[in-house]
Amino acid sequence: MISSLRLSRRAALRLAALAGLIAVPMIAFLVLASYDWNKVKPWLNASASEAIGRPFAINGDLSISWEKQTSGKTGLYEGWRSLVPWPHLVAQDIVIGNSPAFTASAPKSLAGKTASVRQFAFSLNPFALLDKKISIPILRFDGPVVNLVRAANGSNNWTFAKASNPSVWQLEIQHVVLSKGRVHLMDAANHADIKAEIDTFAPAPGPDYGVAWRLHGRFNGEAVKGSGKSGAVLSLQRQTRPYPVQAALQIGETKISVEGTLTKPTDLAAIDMRLKLSGVSMAKLYAVSGILLPETPPFLTEGRLIGKLDPRGAQWTYEKFSGKVGSSTIRGSLVYQARQPRALLSGTVHSNLLQFSDLASLIGADSNQSKVKRGAFTAQPASKVLPVEPFKTGRWTSIDADILFDAKKIVHKKALPIKKMSTHLRLQDGVLSLMPLTFQLAGGTLSSEITLDGSDREGKNAIRAEIKARARNLNLHKLSPHYPMLQASAGKIDGGARLSAVGDSVGSLLGTANGEVKLLVGRGSVSKRLLETMGLNIGNVILTHVTGDSQVDLNCIAAEFGVQNGMMQTRNFVVDTDDAVLDIIGTIDVTRERLDLTLKPTSTGMRIFSLRAPIYVGGTFQHPETSVDKGVVALKIGGAIALAALAPAAAILPLINIRPPEESQCATLLAAARIKPVAPPPGKTYRIKDKARAH
Repeated sequence: MISSLRLSRRAALRLAALAGLIAVPMIAFLVLASYDWNKVKPWLNASASEAIGRPFAINGDLSISWEKQTSGKTGLYEGWRSLVPWPHLVAQDIVIGNSPAFTASAPKSLAGKTASVRQFAFSLNPFALLDKKISIPILRFDGPVVNLVRAANGSNNWTFAKASNPSVWQLEIQHVVLSKGRVHLMDAANHADIKAEIDTFAPAPGPDYGVAWRLHGRFNGEAVKGSGKSGAVLSLQRQTRPYPVQAALQIGETKISVEGTLTKPTDLAAIDMRLKLSGVSMAKLYAVSGILLPETPPFLTEGRLIGKLDPRGAQWTYEKFSGKVGSSTIRGSLVYQARQPRALLSGTVHSNLLQFSDLASLIGADSNQSKVKRGAFTAQPASKVLPVEPFKTGRWTSIDADILFDAKKIVHKKALPIKKMSTHLRLQDGVLSLMPLTFQLAGGTLSSEITLDGSDREGKNAIRAEIKARARNLNLHKLSPHYPMLQASAGKIDGGARLSAVGDSVGSLLGTANGEVKLLVGRGSVSKRLLETMGLNIGNVILTHVTGDSQVDLNCIAAEFGVQNGMMQTRNFVVDTDDAVLDIIGTIDVTRERLDLTLKPTSTGMRIFSLRAPIYVGGTFQHPETSVDKGVVALKIGGAIALAALAPAAAILPLINIRPPEESQCATLLAAARIKPVAPPPGKTYRIKDKARAH
């Protein structure tokens, strides 16, 4: 009996102890469940503020419910801990302020709050609190408003810098879900003011996308609008899974479309997207990307964009893109590497079909209508042929470039005999070089080396240019396929030029050019009709039209111009054939775009009805004019009329030119033309007369 009583007492004690173990947490749970958690807000606000290094406040109601974590949620524990329910907090009216450093440096108009939320909800890992860690598996925002601000001095409110005295508390957010949110970006540095609206799909269009957004505003003076969608849940902790993004933007007249994924989106560690670009000019992309590209006709490209952001510098690759610029096709790959002191753009660009007119906008030679479309402010005067649109050299020091370009086939409306072109473009510290720029032209090659120094080290807002050009083995008859007289000619053309200049456009550069230009055509043949027309041998012109054209042996064509301050002065210019010699003297004023040349034909044999009158070529580049010396023609015709009164048979004597052949100047001219042309440094001049005497 006594033993039985003792056993029952022991069992009762055990049951009481077990009941106590069960009752204590139940009582604690009931107390916690009924507790007014708004009293905890001061502590929670202070802890969160300390963790993020900026003001944090829950101004509205704070309530807690207890939920057991299901298998679909993250942060689970095994064993007995998996049985413990987690507190699920719902907070109303949360405000996050700007950091003290940003508030102190930014203008008052920009130093507002960073974000506010109408309501957010999250489950809190209770076991992480033991390690002084605020661990939130999923943070849900309802009605968030985020203000992203960057001042003109570059300071911003979205950088969460670590405090000098790190908090013992850590904030860990694994996933974020947004609904009915707004984002306002105010970036004084990039002149941006953009508002975006974000909301979840209901229902979601697929397993990958769950959030839709649209935006509008202004960026660098251009109107901005766009829309897109992205993943339903943004993972901030486990970011190995790609985060899907699809977007379509329009900035001014530039359209950007992307579709792909982000890996580790908080750091933009890796980007792999399909990128499509279109617009009125590639130069407009500078305002969007900061990457310097040339002026072009309207363009459309599509390719793969791969981005890798690294603290040492980002790298973007626009891989295997293809598209059209104007009527020309392009393809290639470009790599943008962020580095110091300037970023580098490198790669290769190819064109299987290049419309030659599409190159006009590169130098401002396109039409005024085209200039208006791409936003150029300098219209080409109707009286000018050489482009006057200034180069935008202020951007040249923003980036370096190393790009290879080639075109396999070139099309020109006037059948200009250019087949291929290639160049190696380099931009280094504001100095642009094309070395070489090569054209396959008229069966030969035209190669040039061009250096344009746009670094403006002297503060004159001008380019210092040096140009070397060399023509080899151009076929005379191929230069103008649609000119029959030239088709009946043959000969190889060689030439060279070396010029230096200072200016801010093609027109101003050529208008200040100094140096010399040489042209040489070796032995060949020339159209007799062309030669007789140039010599005004009226009778033989008529005969060649009746009997057909024929060939005249060409001894040489040699031309040499001295160039001083845009004035081209002939030193020697002669066309020497077995039948005639044509001397050309005068000037070409590039600055004023005017011609002043005199062609003096001299026959070396007997010519019937040869007026032998000088031919003047004048006027402007836009409207050249050709005339004959009326005085010489009048004297010859008057003499013929006087003789006709005495003896009709003698009337043709003044129109007959009988002159023995003289020693040709070609030997001397050829020797002079073979000397390589030289040019003074940009901004310096050589005296043309002195150079002429030297030759």
